[in-house]
Amino acid sequence: MVSQIKLGDISVDVVLKDIKNVHLSVYPPMGRVRISAPAHMSMDTIRVFAISKVDWIRKQQAKLQKQERETRRDLVNRESHYVWGKRYLLDILEQEQVPSVTLKGNKMILHVRPMTDSDKRHTILENWYREQLKAAVPTLIAKWEERMNVTVDRFYVRRMKTKWGSCNPQKRSIRLNTDLARKPWECLEYLVVHEMAHLIERTHSACFIALMDQFLPQWRTLRDELNAAPLSYAEWKY
Repeated sequence: MVSQIKLGDISVDVVLKDIKNVHLSVYPPMGRVRISAPAHMSMDTIRVFAISKVDWIRKQQAKLQKQERETRRDLVNRESHYVWGKRYLLDILEQEQVPSVTLKGNKMILHVRPMTDSDKRHTILENWYREQLKAAVPTLIAKWEERMNVTVDRFYVRRMKTKWGSCNPQKRSIRLNTDLARKPWECLEYLVVHEMAHLIERTHSACFIALMDQFLPQWRTLRDELNAAPLSYAEWKY
């Protein structure tokens, strides 16, 4: 059962669960707020907790609402697409063969079977981007494992709606957004180093910043370039 509390102009959905700790989340695209709390916790206690987090909630909502996104791609001829930061013009080629994507000059050629619908075209292209990233990342991880003296046990490539990557220090794993295959190679390397640095320092502390300065002195420029790049179009379901 979902209850709701109001904090001025902020509405907060509250869900009581069989959990030990309180979890606060702000969801895209517009900043919907949700608190999951232990079943025994009173609404007054939850309200006090929420009030203490109002400034953080507003910052997260503002960040999400300003986040730039690409318009939806229709996957038609002459449409612009990017690979490692370079612009290509899409060329749809229908023929009876295994679907694939090839790059030739300034063209991205999407090979599809006749009558392939838009959703299937999107799936083919998204899978291709995922494979480009999966092929590129191991070389970068190996390079930076040696330089940073850390080990990544596993990496994952997945579609992320709101962030470029994440790290799980306990499992020694990192996750990377498929969209990174669309961005300049240097931005991917920055993200890999950023997430691997979290294997040494979990938070964005002064120690973390010192690590980034040590390993990748130009990281701020690359971070700003990546953060200025729009995330891909996404549809939201609640």
